[in-house]
Amino acid sequence: MSKALSGVLVISLEQAVAAPYCSSRLADAGAEVIKVERADGDFARRYDRVVHGESAYFVWLNRGKKSAVLNIKDADDKALLLEMIQQADVFIENLAPGAARRAGLISGELRASNPRLIACSISGYGETGPYADMKAYDLLVQCESALASITGSPAEPGRIGISICDIACGMYAYAAILEALLNRDRTGEGATLKVSLFGAAADLMTVPLLHTDYSGEAPQRVGLHHPSIAPYGAYADCHGTLVMIAIQNEREWARLCEHVLGDASLVHDPRFNDNTQRVRHRDELDAIISDVFGHQHTDEVRRRFAPTDPGASP
Repeated sequence: MSKALSGVLVISLEQAVAAPYCSSRLADAGAEVIKVERADGDFARRYDRVVHGESAYFVWLNRGKKSAVLNIKDADDKALLLEMIQQADVFIENLAPGAARRAGLISGELRASNPRLIACSISGYGETGPYADMKAYDLLVQCESALASITGSPAEPGRIGISICDIACGMYAYAAILEALLNRDRTGEGATLKVSLFGAAADLMTVPLLHTDYSGEAPQRVGLHHPSIAPYGAYADCHGTLVMIAIQNEREWARLCEHVLGDASLVHDPRFNDNTQRVRHRDELDAIISDVFGHQHTDEVRRRFAPTDPGASP
């Protein structure tokens, strides 16, 4: 397998999820990644002990890296770190708010002596504004970005079951670093990059924001269903086994009506003749689908979908 980033040296002063996710992808692509930790180690090492005594997150996000233990408050260790950064192509940090600045690890100064350096700082809420000095954790950002308000059942909001804000932030940082490496090949100049968990979550929330701004209504929590597509969600067969349906276009809708629901007239029913109408009349549509599936067992449901495959998974 080709390693596109072979020869690229990455120094990552990192902890938790966002920066380790980013640097792990750089390592996967062939970069030499040196993970710098303090003496007591990245606290993500102790999230759990499920993988032969090691944390699942830590095992996932730190494969393929080298490791160094440094105390950036110690003059000798700091000097060594600065020497490492001088030789690096990429420097990543996601320390607590203000810690890198207090340690003198300021992107502009680092790049002044190494103009080809790509310096990426990952924060919770950005480096300016009233939240700049606040610690950020994935759950808090899911709530503060309103992601939790559109997740869960109608009865209550829910947390997405993975650290989605951390992971998305790491993905954005990875993409930004790859763009900066491409640009450096053209210009010879490095870059200063700033990425935040809240910024990543805010971008993920663009579609709900547009719905709110232009329709005047925020998307509602609908569990396994989709707030703006129908039918799209879970329906039970006669044994209570859930069948997932995902209809994305009018062709699939027509095939569902004719071959699965057994009623081609539904295609042109004014309540259901386009997606906007189907969402508007979701309760009536769900009742029709539930009635059909509720009288069939799983094998029959599978048989109905098999010849058409409109987008369902029992």
